[in-house]
Amino acid sequence: MTDIGIIGTGSYLPDRVVPNAEIAPAAGVDAAWIERKTGIRERRHAAPGQATSNLAAIAADRALLAAGLSPDDVDHIVVATSTPDHPQPATASLVQHLIGARSASAADVNAVCSGFVYALAMAHGLLRGRAGGHALVIGADIYSRILDVRDRRTAILFGDGAGAVVLGPVPAGGGIIGTRLRGHGDDHRLIGVRAGGSRLPASVRSVLGGEHFFRMDGRGVRAFVTEHVPAAIAGTVRDTGLAPAAVRHLVPHQANGVMLRELAAALDLPNAALHLTVDRFANTGAASVPITLDAAQRAGALGTGDVVLLAGFGGGMNLGVGLCRWTAAPPRRGTGVHHRTSALSHR
Repeated sequence: MTDIGIIGTGSYLPDRVVPNAEIAPAAGVDAAWIERKTGIRERRHAAPGQATSNLAAIAADRALLAAGLSPDDVDHIVVATSTPDHPQPATASLVQHLIGARSASAADVNAVCSGFVYALAMAHGLLRGRAGGHALVIGADIYSRILDVRDRRTAILFGDGAGAVVLGPVPAGGGIIGTRLRGHGDDHRLIGVRAGGSRLPASVRSVLGGEHFFRMDGRGVRAFVTEHVPAAIAGTVRDTGLAPAAVRHLVPHQANGVMLRELAAALDLPNAALHLTVDRFANTGAASVPITLDAAQRAGALGTGDVVLLAGFGGGMNLGVGLCRWTAAPPRRGTGVHHRTSALSHR
């Protein structure tokens, strides 16, 4: 059976930088308080003409370039998002159109902030046993469109962005080592957007009531992470037969910088470097893991053969943990932006 791994990464962050000082007054806090509580200094907001598919397409384009592939080489596109362009069609179908991957299947996954790891596991399953196949796995979200700027529990935490990886055949012993996915549906009320679906359709009343805004029980989410994430990570490492000391890199969902440092300190991963982008980009939902992974790759931090642990957690409540042995080639000079990027951003 063919080993499948990450052979290219890419990401896109919108141009508009939004510092804490810009959002703090409406949320009833100050900029220093936000950084002290979350580790966040700034985030990015999408331009008015950009939708989630635009961000996703640029990230995908950059990942394909890093992998040395064209859109014609893509067999599957899986987009993880909880802020799709439309209720339907799938945002993945729009990405397929934007990048011109006409031979690919296209589907969305909504596991909120753990969505990228879910999508990675699903794409890996699609490719196993298929010689020479490739998949684009994308995490993309525009949370700035669903935030109540007066709600300090959410407005200070989130930004917009997209990250992508290309999965494909890798040398024996490399690539995806193992994944673990688990839902905790009893806690689904901790995070959510109440209106806009079949249970509470959009109406004048729902809009006036602010029920289309994203809401979160911050204390409940922190308790969930503390209780469940370390055990999920330890169990995934144990199931692969690796020693905890073999893990060289920890790339978690960028929920809150202060919480993530506490989480990393509590894990039995003595040699794992913690990778954070939350200070610059805030919480970008399903995009945060692939954005951070791409940042580490482009900084030259990931070496061939290094064991990388990806950890996602979020609404549902869902957990996703993945382990891979790094196989992507170091980024080549001059490959940071594909020549089609500007055309993809507003189409």
